[in-house]
Amino acid sequence: MSQFNYNKRRLTVEKIPVINIVKKNETPFYLYSRKQVLENLKNFNKTFFQTKPLVCFSVKSNSNLSILKILKEQGCGADVVSAGELLKVLKAGIKPNKIVFSGVGKSEAELRLAIKKNILLINVESENEARLINKISKKMKKKTSIGVRINPNISANTHQKISTGKAEDKFGISINDLTNLSKNMNKYNSLKLNAISVHIGSQILSESPFKKTLKVLGKTIQNLNLDLKFVDLGGGFGISYNKKQKKVNLNNYAKEVNKFKKKFRCNIIFEPGRAILGNAGILISKIQYLKKGKNKLFAILDAGMNDFMRPALYNASHDIIPLLKNNNRSKFSIEFVGPICETTCKFIKYKNYQKLSENDYVAIINVGAYGSTLSSNYNIKPLAAEIIIDKKKIKIIRKKQNLLKLINI
Repeated sequence: MSQFNYNKRRLTVEKIPVINIVKKNETPFYLYSRKQVLENLKNFNKTFFQTKPLVCFSVKSNSNLSILKILKEQGCGADVVSAGELLKVLKAGIKPNKIVFSGVGKSEAELRLAIKKNILLINVESENEARLINKISKKMKKKTSIGVRINPNISANTHQKISTGKAEDKFGISINDLTNLSKNMNKYNSLKLNAISVHIGSQILSESPFKKTLKVLGKTIQNLNLDLKFVDLGGGFGISYNKKQKKVNLNNYAKEVNKFKKKFRCNIIFEPGRAILGNAGILISKIQYLKKGKNKLFAILDAGMNDFMRPALYNASHDIIPLLKNNNRSKFSIEFVGPICETTCKFIKYKNYQKLSENDYVAIINVGAYGSTLSSNYNIKPLAAEIIIDKKKIKIIRKKQNLLKLINI
């Protein structure tokens, strides 16, 4: 059930009219529903209830401290890819034994921090990285728990910019390299190989790539006779961003994962991001100007690619809906664009959209994941505020960045 609905032609979040929130908060701003976050997490856990996985939320998808605290309260761990993310989740109260550190280019300082904090796993991406972790661990007199991320050379059938599991991608190591590394583990006395890890891409809308990956992992574990505490199956679970897309159905995959767990007697880790947060957030924006173009009308918003990068970065399509509905149709095609001085600062184009006026408000939907975390100060624009509806209370969980402080950095 969605927490974003229309009531008497007014867009509501958890039954609160968004137009009422706009009256007290400057646009653009992100608006989240706590109920939606919890519902998404509940549904994810329900899908994999037999497996009882450790859910390590992908922090790169949304790193707001209040969001992380909500997930921590529900028993989630965290998948981090930087020292900043690691420190953020620790601040949120997530225990080190529920934290996985991933990423292809971890610095020596980041590795030292992860080792010092005794996190659950560092997922290594090369033998060179394993060698460095062993060296640091030895100096610190630590035994470090590692996983090895493998590249299964499987297409995720997703956008090429978010594909991570093919041989030509920079992520993970080949099965052959894993074979060599596993043979060399006796050289690394300060390491304990506790897991293998995989993540083949993001916004995957079919079960098939996940199932293929699971088969590769099973064969690998058998062939190398690996005794593992964990298998980290990553994330990448796609959601519906528009009417043409259907959220991936994971029911059959869940059954296969459960069989896999029983066969290899390991604990399963998942790293969902957008599956938990994607549809739990919207970006509220004001139409600053309506400008006539060739055979269309530009609706120029106060939100731009600096606030929401996905359309410019991935050609992602996010629907834009009005805060107040009307029955009048525009005779022009309408293209929603932002104020940034780039041609790519545009969002979506419609035919037969409702008639708009300057100073109307709209919502860019399904922006809870990879929205605020990808935002920037490009054109010296302040970062937008973030607000959450929490038990019928409207809470500011990140204030709009102060412009004067920004220019004096």
